[in-house]
Amino acid sequence: MSTSEKPLRIDIVSDVVCPWCVIGYRQLAAALEQTNTAHTIHWHPFELNPNMPSEGQNLREHIIEKYGSTKEESDASRVRMTEAGQEVGFEFNFNDDTRMHNTFNLHQLLHFCRPARIYA
Repeated sequence: MSTSEKPLRIDIVSDVVCPWCVIGYRQLAAALEQTNTAHTIHWHPFELNPNMPSEGQNLREHIIEKYGSTKEESDASRVRMTEAGQEVGFEFNFNDDTRMHNTFNLHQLLHFCRPARIYA
């Protein structure tokens, strides 16, 4: 890369609880490293479940309600997600007590930490 080239700007819109976002980010990071691509990443918040109560909800119940999945479909999705996570070095630990939570406060915290790059 010549010094006159600008780094590739990548904008990622993501919720911190999105498992496929973690997998996608890890795949992106690997591709950027393999190609030695100069880049900057700009994160943007997105709430998957803005109406989720503060106490959260059982993840399986949430998936069944939100997407109309059956228990069997939910189990198959967890297997696919776990395998995809392993391929990029991320371990998912799903169990019957796993809960989905509202992430609004976490997005606020990340926004507050951004100027100081505390999260980096």
